[in-house]
Amino acid sequence: MGGMTIGDGLAAIAFWGFVGAVVLAGIWYSASGRQAQHETLRRMIDSGQPADRELAERLLSHGAEDGRHHERWMRAAGVIVLCAAPGLAVMGLLIRQIAAWAFYPLVGAAVLTACIGVGLLLAGRFVRQS
Repeated sequence: MGGMTIGDGLAAIAFWGFVGAVVLAGIWYSASGRQAQHETLRRMIDSGQPADRELAERLLSHGAEDGRHHERWMRAAGVIVLCAAPGLAVMGLLIRQIAAWAFYPLVGAAVLTACIGVGLLLAGRFVRQS
């Protein structure tokens, strides 16, 4: 086994740079949507149109309705993550034929992924109850 080359380092930097760019783009998109909602409310008030409290709360709530929005997304994420766990375990079984040492770490990752999926499902249930 050789050491890390410059190409490996550049690939790692490119990967983490891409992850960072995706995160920043998501933050920017959310912030610009929020700003557009505030601008809509401000223009309504400036033009003299009556802005009732319900409309203002709906614009400023960012689409979440009594936690049902969060519950649905948490449950969907929990199902997706929970379904990925058996895939990791099967991948561990297949890779064991090539590299026996990789089996237990992949099974551990599968168990951890399953726990995260169950946690998301439980969090969705707690959001619904509150």
